[in-house]
Amino acid sequence: MKKNLKNISFFLALMLILVGAIGCTQDNTDSGQNIKPPVIRDEVNDEAQALEFPLEIEDGFGNIVTIEEAPERIISLMPSHTEILYALELGNKIIGVTAFCDYPAEALEVEKIGDYMGTNFEKIIELEPDLIVNYGELDPDASQIFSNASIPVISFMPESIDEVIETINQIAIATDSVEEGNILVKNMMEKRDEIVAKVQGTDTVKVFYEVWHDPLMAAGSGSFMDSLINLANGTNIASDAEGAYPNYDIEQLVENDPEVYLTANDLPEKTVESISARPGYENITAIKNEDVYLLDGNIISRSGPRIVEGLELVARALHPEVFE
Repeated sequence: MKKNLKNISFFLALMLILVGAIGCTQDNTDSGQNIKPPVIRDEVNDEAQALEFPLEIEDGFGNIVTIEEAPERIISLMPSHTEILYALELGNKIIGVTAFCDYPAEALEVEKIGDYMGTNFEKIIELEPDLIVNYGELDPDASQIFSNASIPVISFMPESIDEVIETINQIAIATDSVEEGNILVKNMMEKRDEIVAKVQGTDTVKVFYEVWHDPLMAAGSGSFMDSLINLANGTNIASDAEGAYPNYDIEQLVENDPEVYLTANDLPEKTVESISARPGYENITAIKNEDVYLLDGNIISRSGPRIVEGLELVARALHPEVFE
């Protein structure tokens, strides 16, 4: 029974981390090679404030999507996208979210159109949305269903703060919320720059981020956490491993010897003490110096407006002295 529960927990964790909770993604491990990278602008949106509909918008996968009128009935298929929509002051236009969309609190009261078992397409069609904001590349079946119902879908999968900013810009255009988007992006960039300035000149710290513990899985190169570690003046010891979320054995961990050990507070049984007590961990510098940190999983894993708060959590763990 314990083994079954452990397998279920592992499955759910992977669903949340790798698939993005509920987006109608295409099952293609090499899909990133076919994605047209979004244009990254390190500035607020310079589009005209008064948009004219219909308009065409390019989403994060290079799809050109026509939106006939300013959306009034929006569905979000990802917690981070839900947070973006609320931050753009569109809460009164959101008619459907996933069971994982729990921030802000108002999202808990919105109709649920999916959970870890999948997306309820019948419910979505029944709600008659005029825009769906999806996470990841839309799979062919879902694309056909939404196309047949004449529902426009824009999809994004940002993997860095800059890409989150570009995603916000594009969603703001699609929802006729450019002014709100400009304010949001400006505040995020100011906060990001403030944190990066604080850690400049500090000694670079070797870091390990644990995605899962059994088997041990790391945040590697190309993961969102890797980008946060780099911005916080850290070196991700798993950056040379294969893939964004590689398996990582204890021998590698001990050999590369992180000075700071990070993970999310996603399981009640995961504590600093339980991590430190694992066999072989006693030889790791981060364990010996008690530099093990459990960070808020919702903040550090969601590619939305609060990701700058996630950057600060990482920076404070790596360089607490500059935040005193």
